[in-house]
Amino acid sequence: MRPVHFIASCLRDLRRLPPDVRTDFGFAIYEAQKGEKALSAVPMVGFGSAKVLEIVSDHDGETYRAVSTVKFAKAVYVLHAFQKKSKRGIATPLADLSVVKERLKVAEAHYRATYSARSEKDAK
Repeated sequence: MRPVHFIASCLRDLRRLPPDVRTDFGFAIYEAQKGEKALSAVPMVGFGSAKVLEIVSDHDGETYRAVSTVKFAKAVYVLHAFQKKSKRGIATPLADLSVVKERLKVAEAHYRATYSARSEKDAK
């Protein structure tokens, strides 16, 4: 099972969400760790592939989202968790998309530093 890494304030943000939402997100992240995809996880628009997933959970008339990436072979990264407050349909607010893009860069750097270094050590 792949380890999970939470980028920036993501874990703290997840803990502030309603318990039912945390359960939904936790299950979807667990599925990603196993190499599977939860039904609530859909590819996030604007990232070119199904490697950045958006997990959607509705609770008490509100919509919550968590964004993770499974683009790395050895780890799952949770990039963002938030309550959707966009007034324009189902689109993800631009501010949240910016957060995801920046945190994806952080995740890529962390993955290279953590897992590439391990692979080099293991090869020696």
